[in-house]
Amino acid sequence: MASLAEYGLEPDDCQGEVGVIIDLARRLFDVSTVLVSFVERDRVIFPARLGLDVCAIDRGPAFCSHTLVQAGPLVVLDTSLDPRFHDNPFVIDGPRVRFYAGAPLVSPSGHPLGTLCLLDGRPRNGFGAAERDNLASLASLVLDKLESRRLARAGEVSQNRFEQIAATSPDGILCADHDGLITFWNAAAERLFGFPAGEAVGRSLDLIVPDRMKGGHGGGLRRVAEGGAPRLVGRSVELPAQGKDGGEFPIELSLSMWWDGGRANFGAIVRDISERRKDEERLHRLAHFDPLTELPNRLVLRQRVEEATRGALPAAVLIVDLDGFKHVNDYFGHSAGDGLLRDVAARLLACIRPRDTVARLGGDEFAVLLTESGDERGATEVARRIVHAMTDAFEVEGQPVNMGTSVGVALYPAHGETADDLISHADLALYDAKARGRDRHRLFDAGLKAASVLRRTLEVELRHAVERGEFELFYQPQVCAREGHLKGAEALLRWYHPERGLQLPGAFLPALEGSTLAAAVGGWVLRTACRQAARWRAAGALDLVMGVNLFGAQFRSGDLAKVVRQALSDAGLPPSALELEITENIVLQNDGAALRTLRELKREGVGIAFDDYGTGFASLSLLKTYPVTRLKIDQSFVRRMTDSPQDVTIVRAVTMLARSFGLSVIAEGVETMEQRDLAAAEGCHEIQGYLYGRPMPATEFAVAIGIGEVGRIRAA
Repeated sequence: MASLAEYGLEPDDCQGEVGVIIDLARRLFDVSTVLVSFVERDRVIFPARLGLDVCAIDRGPAFCSHTLVQAGPLVVLDTSLDPRFHDNPFVIDGPRVRFYAGAPLVSPSGHPLGTLCLLDGRPRNGFGAAERDNLASLASLVLDKLESRRLARAGEVSQNRFEQIAATSPDGILCADHDGLITFWNAAAERLFGFPAGEAVGRSLDLIVPDRMKGGHGGGLRRVAEGGAPRLVGRSVELPAQGKDGGEFPIELSLSMWWDGGRANFGAIVRDISERRKDEERLHRLAHFDPLTELPNRLVLRQRVEEATRGALPAAVLIVDLDGFKHVNDYFGHSAGDGLLRDVAARLLACIRPRDTVARLGGDEFAVLLTESGDERGATEVARRIVHAMTDAFEVEGQPVNMGTSVGVALYPAHGETADDLISHADLALYDAKARGRDRHRLFDAGLKAASVLRRTLEVELRHAVERGEFELFYQPQVCAREGHLKGAEALLRWYHPERGLQLPGAFLPALEGSTLAAAVGGWVLRTACRQAARWRAAGALDLVMGVNLFGAQFRSGDLAKVVRQALSDAGLPPSALELEITENIVLQNDGAALRTLRELKREGVGIAFDDYGTGFASLSLLKTYPVTRLKIDQSFVRRMTDSPQDVTIVRAVTMLARSFGLSVIAEGVETMEQRDLAAAEGCHEIQGYLYGRPMPATEFAVAIGIGEVGRIRAA
């Protein structure tokens, strides 16, 4: 308690001294509340606070008490799961703290004083070593400020008191008379400035003042001694100082004054704050700049957009996203990916004016703020320039790498009047640009926001559909092209919406694929289809193979092979009775994971079909790499065979390619006998389409196909 008393602190007493530091902490760690606490016998006071209404609390429930009993920071990622805090009143009520991180504040004499702590209403997944170090650095900055306050208070009595402190203080302490001549100089001052006491005592305070500033300090002291108003007495100020070697360094000086025999005397406590300045600069950069590209971060972008809107000057926000960056990381490694991001940053800077801003938002996403330029023509011209700048190949580890780029554009004030609106609307435009294909830009319009609202509504309804079991599988037969025998079935997802009735895939599948539900729904489809295939094989369809479409999210989950094995085992279905269907997009977005998983499953006997073959850009190269067993010719080619020689040629080329690779072929979208005959003539082994049956529920499928007495399937 005596150690606390030396600081003379009350609630909110040092808000001005450490306010900048706690604001920096809030920005750096993205938390709602930052506190400087002092732990007294029965209560905890907050000399400085941000984001909390109260300035003192009882000590009992305070998190800070736990922090003080350990050497380093205390981190609680989720207070509701921690037995020490799960029933704490500040967790279950009031501010509802879910995350806490506190670094102890310990006096130079080793006495625990309190903490610098972070609080937030959201739990966290982690708080790493670098974050702990940054929190400890900020706590050191706070302690420096508080220590200056303590020393200034301690030196308020007399020169004798100063000399007593000087014996043990790590800080430089010196005294001067009313003429500004040094009368006392401790050992720490010798180390700090390089002058021995015998050389310093009796000389002017200008001894430690940089050459460019000499003459000011002694005169100021004489003015105070003669009755002038003291400007620095009782305060801590940061000033440049000069050592014996002539080098300058920053100091913090706390000046006190007392009267002795009618004459003014002065005492100063001096600290070298070079390391503090370095820490402040480092932490400031961490809070405001991306360490990889050295561009401003999302926080700075937001501040500058807010400044532009407050000034009511036209502006534009562009969100830029790289297409295909993940493959660079997967193939070349993260170090090469980091180098590519730095090159992207340089190209973006070359596309704008010096007064504009380029920021990195995270990952492979960047933003551009064009100030005093909110017209559509100027903004879209910059967007075109950015897309064009990214089309030239990047060099990654000596190899040329091509990247695609998508850009979304929002204008102020046409597309929003706040920073949130502009950034959000530019992001919606980016989303639409990516949906339309790579290497393009898109200007925001109101329809995009309406579509976004519908998409979010649909995502909520899909979650309800999973919870309420509203999904069902329909099945479409796959038959032998020449003989018409049943060969297999493709499982197709349908949704019985409680209000809108049966929903076809186009109405919900894109939203489902982009949601967090995709892997879970994909697993349900796989299990349900395997069970159904086992029932039909047991009922007489002995050679039936079940085709199941995969979501990209199932590859990203990392356990697809395990899920497939479990589904086969639970259903009692042999691996050869299952065919997994993949598309080019799934493969490209999950390259490494997809390849390893599919090779593993193929070795175990599971079939792999390349769906919609012929419609993508990379089908040939993927065919060479991936363990495919069958090609599914896209229905767009099959349907036009009767009146398009070019489409016949494409189908012929695909079947010849399949034979060369030892693969089977199935033609999709067969609706007429003529289409069936042409496909069979060109070498398609199997066909699928309305000619032999639309997708139908399992019970209708069994009746239509005649399972139990499977033979030739009649054309519709």
